[in-house]
Amino acid sequence: MDNNKQLGAFQKTIVGVQFLFVAFGATVLVPLLVGLDPSTALCTAGIGTLIFHLVTKGKVPIFLGSSFAFIAPIIKATELYGLAGTLSGLVAVGLVYGLMSAIIAWRGTSFIRTLFPPVVIGPVIILIGISLCSSGVNMAKENWILAIASLATAVLVTLLGKGLLKLIPIFCGIVVGFVLAFILGAIDFTQVVNAPWFELPKFITPEFSWGAIFFMAPVAIAPIIEHVGNVYAVNDVAGKDFVKDPGLHRTMLGDGLACMVAGTLGGPPVTTYSEVIGAMSLTKITSPSVIRIAAVTGIVFSMVGKISALLKTIPNAVLGGIMMLLFGMIASVGINNLIQSRTNLSDPRNIIIVSLILTFGIGGAVFQFGDFSMTGIGLAAVLGVILNLILPKERKQASAE
Repeated sequence: MDNNKQLGAFQKTIVGVQFLFVAFGATVLVPLLVGLDPSTALCTAGIGTLIFHLVTKGKVPIFLGSSFAFIAPIIKATELYGLAGTLSGLVAVGLVYGLMSAIIAWRGTSFIRTLFPPVVIGPVIILIGISLCSSGVNMAKENWILAIASLATAVLVTLLGKGLLKLIPIFCGIVVGFVLAFILGAIDFTQVVNAPWFELPKFITPEFSWGAIFFMAPVAIAPIIEHVGNVYAVNDVAGKDFVKDPGLHRTMLGDGLACMVAGTLGGPPVTTYSEVIGAMSLTKITSPSVIRIAAVTGIVFSMVGKISALLKTIPNAVLGGIMMLLFGMIASVGINNLIQSRTNLSDPRNIIIVSLILTFGIGGAVFQFGDFSMTGIGLAAVLGVILNLILPKERKQASAE
């Protein structure tokens, strides 16, 4: 299945750049939506991927890019604790990954499935998806022509695209929306002209905030489960068992360290990118060295000042059009998670867990004790885990498990 031995250095470089292209749109979209520097996100994605490969002994062909699961939490946490405080919460996300890594090394993956079953993960993912739907619509309102053009392009590429094109609907939607905005005279290139060719990313130093830490850390639950699923997907694509060698605890630790570095430098948390896994499946090229080339290319691009300036000229309406599809798709993943796992929603126990996760998350419930507070997706996720552990199960269900 692996065609890597047939590739020379130049060919690997071309494929590596192509893989970055697949991940580029999603990686820079997250910082654009939450107010972070897209160049910093590109840089931390590249650095994080290299850290991941170091921890996993260079064996696992995975690219780490900006995580969509944290868009809504970052925006809300920034309102509550400021951007620098929020970054300390993002660093804490990496510590949660580290804790899960230790648990997996100690107890295996079965403990993770017990702690985070589909009845908890499904509604949490749904909540992540719908939390910012109104924000997407509000951004689209600035120019419905641009928003609909971007949205329609992403939809058509998703449905009709072939080959690598099918893997980059977000990127295609942004490009079409941007070109249309240029034709309509809605883009000012002044900052691009004035930007230098070489410019270091804008790194931001975190400021310690307990509130942001307790707000953000529970959000890691959903991407942790996503991480496990993507590692198994890479197993299938590469025809190897990375869960055993180098071990799921190592892949989890590598992801966690990458998240910590990203938060420390002012970038969004990173996660395993299924888009790149899809590209590997399509090309049959699964060499970890090719993924490392993509990572280094991302770091190089992050230092081109004009690229960062160009990304910042993308109109809000274009991003809003993409967001309307994107967040709905994330919510759909949560629904599909419940369906595929055959979660019985006629069971009162499951109904209670799903209902309270959604109600607490959407309703903006806040738990506060002294200076400590928890709200939003983080509170809903913790509540779901606790309810799953304490609510009694029906005898048939308990015996089946």
